[in-house]
Amino acid sequence: MTRDPISFCAQPRFSDASLLVAFAEDAGGVASGVAGHLIDRLEGCSFAEIQPDGFFPLGGVAVRDNVAQFPEDRFYSLSREDLALFSGSEPQIDRFGFLQRVLDVAEHYCKVVDLYTVSGIMSSVAHTAPRSILAVFNQPELQRRLRSYDLDNMTWEGQPALNSFLLWAARRREIPALSLWTTVPFYMASVGDPASRRKVLEFLDARFDLGLDFSEIDGETARLNERLATLRSRSSEVDNLIEKLEVGMALSQEEGTKLVGEVTEFLRQAE
Repeated sequence: MTRDPISFCAQPRFSDASLLVAFAEDAGGVASGVAGHLIDRLEGCSFAEIQPDGFFPLGGVAVRDNVAQFPEDRFYSLSREDLALFSGSEPQIDRFGFLQRVLDVAEHYCKVVDLYTVSGIMSSVAHTAPRSILAVFNQPELQRRLRSYDLDNMTWEGQPALNSFLLWAARRREIPALSLWTTVPFYMASVGDPASRRKVLEFLDARFDLGLDFSEIDGETARLNERLATLRSRSSEVDNLIEKLEVGMALSQEEGTKLVGEVTEFLRQAE
């Protein structure tokens, strides 16, 4: 007997819902941070899970601090009937089949009217600069509906991300979909960037009238900026490199690697 790849543990009610999709493997921890914030603030409750069988090589499960890190891909209901959330790890096997399972739940259970993915993307901006959101739409009508929001069109010539494949698969089912990519200073990609997370939450707050409180994220950002200011005061080299970024100058590969190393080491020592 073939095991059902989707297991349900609850049956929440949805009405004309939007599905927010957050895959954890992104720059700055934006997706998982946004998902965690919404689950915490909007009383998120898991109602279904995609089983890892057939989508992940379980023989190669990661181990962190002597604890096995099994992949988890879960759907959450939030405190309102028009929003659902999917959060988890990107599949390593049968990626197309995995996305079909996501869309099956979205279409047939959540009755979604549109879909949004969130992610961070590395940028050569300094951490002192405002973050921006780049957007990719799978149909012109959705782009027209959201043209009043502060979204920049994204251009990309590299290998398509999983979010891009999800937009393509959603279009085949005639589900309007949008990928949101917020800029993350490249030297913050591995240590987390609350300012980038806030930028996405600002959009979602405006789009869905969520009434979010940003005071905790603002405090986190202020503390992070203070630590980086301390690093700059102690290292003239780091200060000079960040100053270059602040005035729009590009760093060499060697300079970029140096900045990443110095920032990462300093912030992790301060934890």
